[in-house]
Amino acid sequence: MPTPMSSLLEEVSRDHFPRPPATPEEIEEFEHRVGWPLDPDLRAFYLHCNGAELIKRLPNTPYRVLPLSKIVRARVAIYGEDDDQWGPASVYALCDVQDGNYVLVDVARQENDRYPLIDGYHEAWPDPKYCGSVANSFSEFLEQVLRTRRNLYWLGE
Repeated sequence: MPTPMSSLLEEVSRDHFPRPPATPEEIEEFEHRVGWPLDPDLRAFYLHCNGAELIKRLPNTPYRVLPLSKIVRARVAIYGEDDDQWGPASVYALCDVQDGNYVLVDVARQENDRYPLIDGYHEAWPDPKYCGSVANSFSEFLEQVLRTRRNLYWLGE
């Protein structure tokens, strides 16, 4: 049974390195800038902390959930260009996992009102053969990270 988001957020505060919460105004500004609303998991996370380093502090953190101000299209984060040749406009970089790789959120799809997360392996992006699903929701991803404390490559194994 999945862990409630509130419990995951308590654990982030207790055992990891969260940033201060985003204000409702920052969330509104973000949603206006990107043109899509945060799903319930992401909204809860950002109202709790506007980004976080998980497991270790920078520069060695394997997961840096980006603050709202740093979330950009995956193609911009990975290739530095906002061009269709570098992937769909509906996919955004959500979590920096080092070495130019990201966990991405696909805002063109939803399941149970949650956006799926996908692998943003920079050497293969946007090839879906090499950049598959990471989790069906942010809460599922967060729980995997908190439970396994493993790098992205090993999540789910």
